[in-house]
Amino acid sequence: MSLKQQITRRNVLTGIAASTLLAKSGAAAETKATAFALIGDRYHNSDYIRTALRKTLVKEGGISIDFRDEVELLNAAELKGYRLLIILRDGMLWPGGYPQGPTGSSGSPPPEVVSEPPLPKMDIEPFYWITAEQGKAVKDFVAGGGGVLFYHNVTYISPHNDDFRDVLGAVTEQHPPMRPFKVKIVNREHPITRGVKDFVVTDEQHFMTYQKDPKWLLLQSVNEDGLTFKDLGTSSAAGWAYEYGKGRVCYLAPGHVITSLWNPEYEKLQRNAVRWLLRQT
Repeated sequence: MSLKQQITRRNVLTGIAASTLLAKSGAAAETKATAFALIGDRYHNSDYIRTALRKTLVKEGGISIDFRDEVELLNAAELKGYRLLIILRDGMLWPGGYPQGPTGSSGSPPPEVVSEPPLPKMDIEPFYWITAEQGKAVKDFVAGGGGVLFYHNVTYISPHNDDFRDVLGAVTEQHPPMRPFKVKIVNREHPITRGVKDFVVTDEQHFMTYQKDPKWLLLQSVNEDGLTFKDLGTSSAAGWAYEYGKGRVCYLAPGHVITSLWNPEYEKLQRNAVRWLLRQT
């Protein structure tokens, strides 16, 4: 073989190797986690949610999750390639700012705010962020075969988008302050609840209007101390699951604090939900 032929052959082989490596790198870069999780809002710090779900669903549940807290990322292009959508956040943004909370980190009243020069006046009105395109993206994701795990305060998103409300199947009636309540299993035959016992959490007991078939209800929250909320009594729907198009939907109400998310029976419930949503059971 001449020197010219050797050089030409070497260049060809080098080019093939480089192209193969580039293709593999591109494929790796496009590989996504199992789940896209939209988390965190003014009242629900992203850190406790991320910490809770990394233990329960990632470490102990065996799935991978990309955590995000920018609502603009909830769109059709971003969701492409994921198998599961998780949402634990409400429907509000506060672009004009908001005042300090009612207490400081130690539980004591917050100090008077002193600023020099003075702060400009804040526009403390909330902005409801979900758009028609985002609601359709969620609906299309599930109808096309994806799974969605809704937590806790997503019922505050549904009043502002018909597609989102249709997928979730409920709308908020708000909630009282945190207090203990029991979560009762009302359907013990479903794969999500199988082997899970009734449990008690200290959490926000969210009340809602459930708008789907009663046969899909899995959980009911009950205040056994007889404490009511508005004219809604002591109990509310607290969890359900159903097929939606080619996909699956599950909603679980507790989730305001990490201690609720880490209740051992609730952890089993969450992992069962993920397996059912991913059709692993």
